[in-house]
Amino acid sequence: MHWSRWGDPAEAGPLAESAFALVDGFIGTSDTPAVDPADVRLSEPLAADLLAELAEIVGPEHVLTDHDTRLHRTRGKSTPDMLKIRMGDGSDSPDAVVRPADHDEVIALIGWCVRRHVALVPFGGGTSVVGGLAAERDGFAGVISLDLIRFDKLIEVDRTSMTAVLEPGLRGPAAEALLGAEGVTLGHFPQSFEYASIGGFAVTRSSGQSSAGYGRFDSLVVGLRVATPLGTLELGNSPANAAGPDLRELVMGSEGTFGVVTAVRVRVRPVPVVKTYESWQFAGFAEGVTAMRTLAQSGVLPTVLRLSDENETAINLARPSEVGGESAGGCLMITGYEGTRAAVDAKRLAVTALLTSLGGTALGTEGGEAWAAGRFHGPYLRDSLLDVGVLAETMETVTFWSNLDHVYTSVKAAVTESLGEGSLVLCHISHVYETGASLYFTVATKQADDPLAQWAAAKAAASAAMVRNGASITHHHAVGRDHKPWLAEEIGPVGVEMLRAVKQRLDPTGVLNPGVLIP
Repeated sequence: MHWSRWGDPAEAGPLAESAFALVDGFIGTSDTPAVDPADVRLSEPLAADLLAELAEIVGPEHVLTDHDTRLHRTRGKSTPDMLKIRMGDGSDSPDAVVRPADHDEVIALIGWCVRRHVALVPFGGGTSVVGGLAAERDGFAGVISLDLIRFDKLIEVDRTSMTAVLEPGLRGPAAEALLGAEGVTLGHFPQSFEYASIGGFAVTRSSGQSSAGYGRFDSLVVGLRVATPLGTLELGNSPANAAGPDLRELVMGSEGTFGVVTAVRVRVRPVPVVKTYESWQFAGFAEGVTAMRTLAQSGVLPTVLRLSDENETAINLARPSEVGGESAGGCLMITGYEGTRAAVDAKRLAVTALLTSLGGTALGTEGGEAWAAGRFHGPYLRDSLLDVGVLAETMETVTFWSNLDHVYTSVKAAVTESLGEGSLVLCHISHVYETGASLYFTVATKQADDPLAQWAAAKAAASAAMVRNGASITHHHAVGRDHKPWLAEEIGPVGVEMLRAVKQRLDPTGVLNPGVLIP
């Protein structure tokens, strides 16, 4: 990815003229370029004797200390991450990038880190938006980035059981290409899909845009192989069991703090024959939410189900390939159907009947197909806004249906109060359950003189509103460092002690991604 932006460097560019006029008129703009990449200040490379020892484990060609490689492994892709790197602050860079070839080399590297007291940060796609790649340095002899780029294989497809074993360094498109050649798919398509990795999906409990049909990534994982300081952990010898607590859940969401995932066994489905996406209009957000809840609780869910509130609909962020175009008013819903022709037709007929009875107006396939075509483009807009002095970021939460409106209004109010006039707060729902749904907020405002402090205050206000009002601090972005201050309140003192006890037993010297997750 681009060193100071999201995604493909070729996609980096200025705001479209219509979008610039909209933003300039409502928020205001100013030219805010990034520094030259050569001017980003990185940490000092690891000491020569330590580098030599690493080379003995993985080979000298797989131990890298050059400026460009370390720059591209510095932090993740949150707005605070981008603000720091754009200003030339690379202080969280790894002191070396190490690329092991297999599980045994990972075990050896972890053992070396324990002996030399060097912090180890697993790196898959670098898409964290919660500070999950910024390790604590204090007290360590250095920090290495354990780059899993060589873990890029499809190990096995079990067509009888409909499972597949994938290596963790596979990025989303590569994984789908390998699986597609075998006639199967994961169906996991988060907005980070083009760059995030299989291992990253697992250790952050990712949720994709097709979650209504395929499920969250943690629901797809049936087995894991993990390298830890104590040795190898093999999990998942059956589709379900009663052999004590499910230790897979201990690894999923652990963000590299308990070990390094080196293989993931997942459920797969046949590649869909038909994919159809369409849009609907509802009078307001409340009406759309009622329709989503009815679908979820009736067991009639499409593969994709997404609802934008009035603000997101009005500026056409409901269709991420456009900004500032004409809006049909009200709230826009996207529904998508994937599968065989017969299955798609039957599900679409049932969903259409329900949505129509609940006040929805069908708008045809044009809007849905436009959404599908631009579904991974949203982060590029964030970076174009940063170029013109507009602070833009996202945050998400999840709660029960009965509490959804209360959380929605409370978080919006907290963010608006923190950022003041001229700020824009948008929201959509894209993950639903029988009992509740997630809320995904997009925020934009004019950058202050200290945008990091400005965003930290807004993030704190929103996070406090989430936890105070009975919602989770995160639905699918994980905890990292950014959410850690509120995790303790969400899971309580006993939960905190449980996490600390596991960390202490598995990683007593604390070398695995220190500072992340554990309160």
